[in-house]
Amino acid sequence: MNKKRLLIISGISGILVFLFLMSFWSKSGEEEITCKVKRGSIQVKVHTSGQLESENSENILLPSVLSTQNVRVYEIKITDLIEEGSVVDSGQYIATLDHKVIEEVLTTARLELEAAMVVIEDAKLDSNLSLSNYRDLITNSRSDVEERKIVLAESVYESPSVIKKAEMEVSKAERKLEQDIKGLGMRQRQLNSQMERRNIDFRLKQKRVDDLLKLYDALIIKAPKPGMVIYARDRFGIKIQIGSVLTPWSPIIATLPDMTKMISETYVNEIDIAKIKVGQKVTLSIDAFPGKELQGEVISVANIGQPMPKSDSKVFLVNIRVFGHDPDLKPAMTTGNLIQTGVYNDRLFVPSEAVFESDSTKYVYLKKNGVVKQIVDTGEENEDYIVLNKGVMEGDLLLLNEPEKTEDIETKGWEIYQEQLQKLKARKNATSQPMDSTSVAK
Repeated sequence: MNKKRLLIISGISGILVFLFLMSFWSKSGEEEITCKVKRGSIQVKVHTSGQLESENSENILLPSVLSTQNVRVYEIKITDLIEEGSVVDSGQYIATLDHKVIEEVLTTARLELEAAMVVIEDAKLDSNLSLSNYRDLITNSRSDVEERKIVLAESVYESPSVIKKAEMEVSKAERKLEQDIKGLGMRQRQLNSQMERRNIDFRLKQKRVDDLLKLYDALIIKAPKPGMVIYARDRFGIKIQIGSVLTPWSPIIATLPDMTKMISETYVNEIDIAKIKVGQKVTLSIDAFPGKELQGEVISVANIGQPMPKSDSKVFLVNIRVFGHDPDLKPAMTTGNLIQTGVYNDRLFVPSEAVFESDSTKYVYLKKNGVVKQIVDTGEENEDYIVLNKGVMEGDLLLLNEPEKTEDIETKGWEIYQEQLQKLKARKNATSQPMDSTSVAK
């Protein structure tokens, strides 16, 4: 009997302990986490990552003669390169372009030049022969005129009809002589024009040979100034390397950056780009040197965005100048950029977790004599805090976690809160008593 009673008492005790623990856990699960509305300064910053580049650099280009239309070489291959990142002096070797292509084109150009020379020589012979024939005609025409004049002189005692006929023969011979002289002039101009065209063609072919010889001598690329060699990208976006094919339309082989003036190229998403302005201060970190911190400023913001790969989002190119000179900095190093977009003084702000959003309406859970769902007007924000322009007062207590059964909580617009705030201010001015913010929610 005692054992049975003991078992019953033990069972009841266990149930009571279980109920007590369940009650404790339930209360613990509903524990509220709160924060206060603070007034003060808030800094708004945008974090991005970027890549170091030289602000000023000199390009190493294909020989300029390659771009002339007369050369007619439209692409050329790189057959040798020094290692990227090499530091070179002015005039030091950089790369070699394909000599075989120029040799083949040069052989063809020389054959064309020789053919043009033969054409000119043949044209000179034809011209001399043609003009000689015209001169013979003129000589014959002059002789004919003289003969006709003699006949006319001898017919002075003949009948008028014979004299008239002799005069007509003289006139006819003179016209023939005049026509032959004009014909010689026209033929000379025609032959001169043809010869000039042949000479122009010859000079163009001669210039092409000269340009190709000049290009052949320029296929060894050398540095125009001291610097570190950074290879460019070809027309397909691939880094220049041995075997890359370049054209006069993409002539950059490499660049020699000015290492004393560096910028960080970064991309800012379309959500934050409106905050970025030229002249804003930036704090930069270098991934390769943890702990190194540099200062800079925004120097340009792109007006047109570009799509991100595999995304509908857009990003905008922003260039940041790095202040000072650090010999450790190298092109293509990754940077972390903290852009200070604004410092706002005397503002009410709360942790971002205290602000909730539904259907484009932002609100907080204000704890005053219970919990009220208070609609607020938000302002600037950073990674941790958000400014509240309307709807709360300094010192108000807000929930950081959303309470249960939110549908039973009363919702108030910030206009009502502001009206109550104005009444409290008026009452304070009238009574000169400190304002009790706890009365706003009543």
